[in-house]
Amino acid sequence: MKTSKQYQAARPSRLDSIVSAATALQSMVHRHPRRVSAAVLTVLAGSAMTAFGVAPLAALPQAPAPVVTQVSESIQSPELQEQLLQLDGQALSLYRSDVTRSADTVDSLLQRLGVSDAEAAQFIRQDSVASTLLQGRTGKSVKAIVEDGQLKQLVVRGPAAANGDFDTHFTRLTIERDASSRAFRVKQEIAALEASTQLGSGMIRSSLFAAADDAQIPDGVTNQIAEIFGNEIDFRRELRKGDAFSVLYEAHLADGEPVTWGNSHGRVLAARFINKGESHDAVWFQEAGRKGAYFDLNGRSTTRAFLASPLAFSRVTSGFAMRFHPVHKTMRAHLGVDFGAPTGTPVRSVGDGVVTFSGWQNGYGNVVQVEHSGGRSTLYAHLSRIDARRGARIEQGQLIGAVGATGWATGPHLHFEFKLGGKQVDPMQVARASESLQLSPQSLAKFRSMAVSVAQRLDRADALQTAGLQPGSRFE
Repeated sequence: MKTSKQYQAARPSRLDSIVSAATALQSMVHRHPRRVSAAVLTVLAGSAMTAFGVAPLAALPQAPAPVVTQVSESIQSPELQEQLLQLDGQALSLYRSDVTRSADTVDSLLQRLGVSDAEAAQFIRQDSVASTLLQGRTGKSVKAIVEDGQLKQLVVRGPAAANGDFDTHFTRLTIERDASSRAFRVKQEIAALEASTQLGSGMIRSSLFAAADDAQIPDGVTNQIAEIFGNEIDFRRELRKGDAFSVLYEAHLADGEPVTWGNSHGRVLAARFINKGESHDAVWFQEAGRKGAYFDLNGRSTTRAFLASPLAFSRVTSGFAMRFHPVHKTMRAHLGVDFGAPTGTPVRSVGDGVVTFSGWQNGYGNVVQVEHSGGRSTLYAHLSRIDARRGARIEQGQLIGAVGATGWATGPHLHFEFKLGGKQVDPMQVARASESLQLSPQSLAKFRSMAVSVAQRLDRADALQTAGLQPGSRFE
């Protein structure tokens, strides 16, 4: 039991502790005011949240306990075994498609198609018609219908045998097994290609052909684009990175499927090329009783009397100027234009006319000369092959031979001359200055009405290109 004296001694000690703690707290507040304030706010916020969270819950009425009902029902199990036996009795027919390759044999092609059928392979090898499957051009479309590894039907679609039918027809070869006799029968026929319309767009990164390849546009269509705008744009020197194009063209289908062989395509129906910020438009239109041609959106012809080049797309190796002659080793005037191209590249007439010479001319080798209207003529030299006879009337773009190295030539190229009144002139200048076709007033009104819808489709391709589709894109 503590005495009053002891209590009196303890009181000052506790008081001293409280005073000391208060002094320490005050010192800490002065040293760390922000930390103390944050701690106080945290405590207050926690108290408020606790009050907010607890108070409403306390006021909610108690929910009644859920009623649970248990239901029992017997279910008939399916006869899975019986169903499996029925499926085993059904023949399963599958089909697979592929294209022929240069290294293909009958066995390798059938194996790739999932066909394990020695009888079918032997029939294809021995039958005179069926064996044409792997003959000629590669890339033929092949579709096989297979039942339990055995061939039921094989359909092969490839190019027409005649070159003149290449862009209009295709060959369909059908090999089929008779259901009853199990014998094979084969049928070969020529069918017409179907035309569809494709809209493509591209942007120049390095070259026109690279951009067209990115957009999956056929090379033949790209050649037409270069041809259409060849008199307005020099694709060898004036093309710029960032230039863009859109094109509406005819594509070919065989039995509703895309053509997989060669470069079969139709005509370019409309095109737009933006070069150095300037837009060039061209729309195909044929006036009744006249040749078809390309016109801009206002009806002015972009097709001129002479093409800018006798080759679809090439490079100029020697222009119309003085040069060091590669054979004579002297400086001489080069009175024509040389186009570098591989041997066999097709050469076409730059304008309508009549063949006045077809044969050999000393240093020029194989030569074709064409007389045009207005005292103008063209000459095509060093040909490896001549495809035009003297006296024949030919049209602009018609093939007259192929590039070669005959005569005095150091390598395969085409020497091309343009003469006016018997005197050589610069072919490029003549092509750009040559006359163009004019539409009659009645046809002009019809053309302008059609051009509105065509321009909208080209605008659509431009918009999709600008919206960030791939550098080259194909639509529809």
